[in-house]
Amino acid sequence: MALNIKPLADRVLIEPAAAETKTASGIIIPDNAKEKPQQGKVMAVGKGTKDEPMTVKVGDKVLYGKYAGTELKLEGKDYLIMRESDILAIV
Repeated sequence: MALNIKPLADRVLIEPAAAETKTASGIIIPDNAKEKPQQGKVMAVGKGTKDEPMTVKVGDKVLYGKYAGTELKLEGKDYLIMRESDILAIV
């Protein structure tokens, strides 16, 4: 399914990974105690700026800061849109 959105300049559209529902020891985490995910999959990228070409591409799995980006909802799914500089690493 193709998205009808194209980020501008150095912006990236990310689909966050699902939040953990269980700990490693098997304890179920309630909804109000779940932490925001800090990794996700790149769904769309802008063209970059003339001084800085884009280094991430569609399909990359990335790590980003806890409060990075702007949340938005497209076609019933949650996404984040952020600058490429807010991405910490490609996994």
